[in-house]
Amino acid sequence: MKWILTALVAVALLIAGFFALNSYIYNEKQVDTATDYKNAEYIIEGQRVKLQDGIAETQSAPGSASKSVTRYFGNEISADLDNDGREDVVFVLTQEGRGSGTFYYVVAALNTEEGYVGSEAYVLGDRIAPQSTELSQNPGHQNVIVVNYMDRAPGEPMTAQPSVGRSVWLKLDPVALQFGVVEQNFEGEADPNRMSLTMKTWEWVRAEYNDGTVVTPNRDVFTLTFKNDGTFGAATDCNGVGGKYTATESTIRFSEMVSTLMYCEGSQEADFRKILENTGEYLFTSKGELVLNLKFDSGSVYFR
Repeated sequence: MKWILTALVAVALLIAGFFALNSYIYNEKQVDTATDYKNAEYIIEGQRVKLQDGIAETQSAPGSASKSVTRYFGNEISADLDNDGREDVVFVLTQEGRGSGTFYYVVAALNTEEGYVGSEAYVLGDRIAPQSTELSQNPGHQNVIVVNYMDRAPGEPMTAQPSVGRSVWLKLDPVALQFGVVEQNFEGEADPNRMSLTMKTWEWVRAEYNDGTVVTPNRDVFTLTFKNDGTFGAATDCNGVGGKYTATESTIRFSEMVSTLMYCEGSQEADFRKILENTGEYLFTSKGELVLNLKFDSGSVYFR
């Protein structure tokens, strides 16, 4: 009788343990929801991080006294990632506290009936420089996100300024809430790594300044042409402009600019010339665009 009682107790304990384990696994798989994606929960390097107004403090490691600080960085884009008719959000987070680095991550927040559900984070790198986030323009892509950023060249120290343009194509699995990398070697999508300043004549599309101002040309006549000998030519709505340029993999300077002296009422030539004078860096996007970044992070100018 005694051994039967012992066996029954053992079976009861096993059953209780089974249900407890199932409950634990179930709870671990459940995701928190929020009415604002800046208050949602995301998984970064296997750890759950719940933002509050775009910021969160967590332990760097279990039992550690040091803290990791996660912050909303921006570069967000809206798209219906799970085809449910609601606009979801993709944006960049930063996390500091693990050594001396600042790590950058891409996350998504699905806009569900219950609220925003955060994804697992995709790491871009340590101390990189995000540039822009956009939807892939490839007709064969659906809900593919392109993240453009600047990184260091192989072999450069972490203290070096990011100077090499890179892009990654990401697609979210809305069930697993994980990003997968999409290969970009396909027809119809521009590869920024293969683009060059001298490949074509660039047409000015718009200038976006950090104060929210957007300037667009009144006429489609503003162009910029780079030559292999270090000179450039520009067409405007009034005078022609020419001069010299010096460029590395990411920096560019215009100098010795000269132009004709015709006066044109309402011309945007002065604005265009000021853009060239204040340009400090450049990059290419998967849309086939040339982007001139202005000095002091004051804005970006787009050409196609």
